[in-house]
This record gives sequence, C-alpha cells and structure tokens, in this order.
Amino acid sequence: MTIVIGLILVVGLVFGGFMLSGGKLDIILHALPFEGMMVGGAALGAFVISNSIAMMFECWKGFLRALQGPRWSKADYADLLKLMYELTRIYRNRGILALEPHIERPEQSDIFSRYPRILAFKPARDMIIDSFRMISMQFDDPYQLEDVLNRRIEVYEAEVAAPASAMLAGSDGLPAIGIVAAVLGVIKTMASVDEAPAVLGTMIAGALVGTFLGVFLAYCMVQPVAARLNQIEEQDANLMKAICDIICATIKGNPPNIATEIARGNLPHQLQPSFEDVEQAQRAVI
Repeated sequence: MTIVIGLILVVGLVFGGFMLSGGKLDIILHALPFEGMMVGGAALGAFVISNSIAMMFECWKGFLRALQGPRWSKADYADLLKLMYELTRIYRNRGILALEPHIERPEQSDIFSRYPRILAFKPARDMIIDSFRMISMQFDDPYQLEDVLNRRIEVYEAEVAAPASAMLAGSDGLPAIGIVAAVLGVIKTMASVDEAPAVLGTMIAGALVGTFLGVFLAYCMVQPVAARLNQIEEQDANLMKAICDIICATIKGNPPNIATEIARGNLPHQLQPSFEDVEQAQRAVI
C-alpha cells in the first residue's frame, strides 16, 4: 500500500509542479511513446541479458512482495515461539526419538498442523526439521551447530536479496540509457537543422524526454521498490534467526521457556510478542 501511495505522490507532484510552473504536457505526451520504447526497450533488453529466466521470475515475485509487505506479523512470531516451545519441550523431556514422527512427517504432525503458515513456509520448516535431524545424528556440539545454522541463514538471506539486487543493478543503467535516447533525439534534430526554430525546439524538447524518463524511472520508481523489497526481506529473515536462537539455546542446555525467551528478546520491537502472551501460550500447552 505504501508503494502505491508513494507512486501517486511522485507522479502527481512531479507532473503537477511541472504544469503549475507553466509546462505543457503535450510535448511530453507526444514524445513519450517513442522515448519510452527506446528507454524501456533498452532497459528490458539489458535486464534479460544480465539475468537468468528464473531470476526474472523472482524479480516479478519480488515486486509483488514489495506491494504486499512483510510476510510475518507479530502473531506469526508468537506462533513460531509456541511451536518451538512444544518441540523443544518434547526433546528435553522425552528425548530426540520422541520427535521423530514430527520431524519425518511434519505434514501429519499434530504439532505442526496447528501452525499452518509456518508449516507451509519451506525454508523455516526445513530449518527446524534439519536441525533436529542433525541432533538425532549426534551433531550436538552447540558451537558447531550454531555456525552451521548461521551459514544457512546467510545462504537464505543471499537468495532472497538477489531480486532486489538485480532490480538495483537494472536501475543503475536507466539514467545512462535515457542519455542514449536523448542523443539519438539530438542526432535527429541536427539532421533537420534547416527547420524553423519552433520545430527544432519541439524536437530538442522531445529528445530531453528520454533523459528525464531514464532518471525518473531509476530514482523515483525502480530503486525505491527495490529498497522496499530489501527492507521486507531483511525483516522477514528474523523468523529464521529466531529458529536458530531457540535451537542453539536448547542445545546449550537451556529449558524450553528460556530458549524461547532468548529468541523473543532478539526480535525487533514491533514484531516482539509480549512476555505475558508467550508465557500464557506456553501454559496452555498440554
């Protein structure tokens, strides 16, 4: 929603200010289809050259993600803490073998089924399952396990940051592509130097639309969307970090309520469930 509001403000105030200052949109509208074809076509072609098909689809999904906003709310983090509390309590009280049915068949687990959003998110689900699998294989050195999980989070963060990086790389070339379109317009103008001054002025103005379009798209549209997407992915990565905190705290010998409190305390304030809510949810666990 904020992206839509921002785009309305950008377009409205830029072109509104232009018109209020005495500018006429007819010249821009006349040149826009042709300059837009050159700038947009060159930018799209360069984007295709520099990215794989899979990455182009990821960028499209990233744009939709930027429009939708963060995936996880405070309630989702409360659910994660409760899920991890249930799993770590079974591990501490009954041993790793008691977790095997939940680890090997999470879709059939009565614990995981109570948290469908987390179950449906493959990176988080796999991280939980694989962590307990490593523990079941006697990979229970707390420092080695923490290092493995941190590297896994780094891989995840690099993957989700790739679409925003591709968008930013594409936006960096847009101003220069706008200059290319403007130069072509100047070449066309110089070839018609025998025309009347009014005609030449219109042609030069049309050529400058290319420069305007490249800079406008780069700094008022593509870069802000990429920056917003990057913020969203960084915020959503806190879910993976919370899982890591709880697993590592559990392996270091902390009881389930302390492990979940460590993870809760490390969450950003706006996403952090209250201590009372988490404690009440833990008391409700049978």
